[in-house]
Amino acid sequence: MSIHSTAIVDPTARVHPSCKIGPYCVIGPDVELGEGCHLVSHVAIAGPSKIGADNGFFPFSSIGMAPQDISYAGEPTRLEIGDHNTVREFVTLNRGTVKGGGVTRIGDYNLIMAYVHVAHDCQVGNHIIMANAATLGGHVTVEDWATVGALCPVHQFVRIGAHSYIGGGTTVTRDLLPFSKTAAERGTHAYGLNAVGLERRGFTKERIKKLHHAYRLLLASKLNTSQALEKLRAEKDRGEDVDVLIRFIESSERGVVK
Repeated sequence: MSIHSTAIVDPTARVHPSCKIGPYCVIGPDVELGEGCHLVSHVAIAGPSKIGADNGFFPFSSIGMAPQDISYAGEPTRLEIGDHNTVREFVTLNRGTVKGGGVTRIGDYNLIMAYVHVAHDCQVGNHIIMANAATLGGHVTVEDWATVGALCPVHQFVRIGAHSYIGGGTTVTRDLLPFSKTAAERGTHAYGLNAVGLERRGFTKERIKKLHHAYRLLLASKLNTSQALEKLRAEKDRGEDVDVLIRFIESSERGVVK
């Protein structure tokens, strides 16, 4: 195991022999580090935290610290991180709270850029990009392949839909539609389909065409949301992607950005 002489690793921490622990890192008790993780330097990890394989942590990232919640009273809540994530400088990933289920989760293959904050009880999926200084309030869900732009604050309990794109500096207080583009310069409205992102991820022209049709009904027609959903439900060949969009809107508790 490669552990720098200035690093401090609690004897109860479970660190895979293939990990690299750089200068001045601190790993506390109840931390599990999977195969091939690399802590560059000055990384602090508190537990209980379970971290998977091949994750990279850059200087001054703070992982698994107590939640920033005034109701937290020292309960043994957790942080769980999957595999192949990159966590850049000064990132803070907090553990969960009892009232929120007790676990903050980060999935696989995510790029979490400098100064990002992921608060207690957030559920972050896979293949997500969070740009510099994006901030998730507590209990936020970010679905797979979403991109959260730089300096975006996301309100507590908001859901960010799969394959959505949020432009930099956008304040998000309601649920973000799957497959959508949203930006502050457009008055914090969804302004269409994230077609370029979908093409890059292998969506066929037919799938994108059906989603374009659904978005025209939702955003560009004179129908309100309920009327647009009713019309979409009546279409027999709408496709599974449109079904995902319909279910997302139907299950929204905060309302959706349109």
